[in-house]
Amino acid sequence: MRADAERSRRRILDAARDVFLERGLDAPLDLIVRRAGVGPATLYRRYADREALVRDLTGDLLSRLEAAAHQAAREEGGAYAAVRRFVHAAADLRMGAVIPVLLERLVVDQELIESRTRTSGALDHPIRAAHESGRLRHEVGVGDLILLSIRLSRPLPVGLSRLDADGTLLHRHLDLALDGLTTQAAPAPAPASAPAPAPGEPLTFADLVAAADRPNTTD
Repeated sequence: MRADAERSRRRILDAARDVFLERGLDAPLDLIVRRAGVGPATLYRRYADREALVRDLTGDLLSRLEAAAHQAAREEGGAYAAVRRFVHAAADLRMGAVIPVLLERLVVDQELIESRTRTSGALDHPIRAAHESGRLRHEVGVGDLILLSIRLSRPLPVGLSRLDADGTLLHRHLDLALDGLTTQAAPAPAPASAPAPAPGEPLTFADLVAAADRPNTTD
């Protein structure tokens, strides 16, 4: 029964992610029920309200990102390869598209703070190792990589989305962007000269947190 319940939760969360992206956070919950292929009682028994669903979806996404970072570090032969694999995994989870939507309504509490801190920590070691190996430019921070994934994995405008129905174009663009973060952008018979330092300071995870938690203001 626990396995069945977890499978139902997975279907609900995946459906909620897609529906919220397509229709916004005020999309009918019944649409999520239909997309997930579960009964209405299954969703309403697990989630007392929409906010509870948004919170669980956010926590689930952060947990999956943390797991992806650990798996990449464990299975890849080099630190830079692990970093590169994580960025692609984050794109596959549609992190760049869903996080901005969820942040519209998310209330940050201690549980969420701890979850995103663990996610950041899972990336710290491979990024430091990639810096020390000389493969990743030193001015690239954790926040730079996360925002890179967010920027490039946002849905294309209507009409252009058909260009990337299977995600191939997204991963191509990620590879092109990631090549620009290395100390040697492309293989060559002789070592390529190092790129000029990028302007500004490395963007940290704390920078992202501070920006996300700052209340919106209007002039």
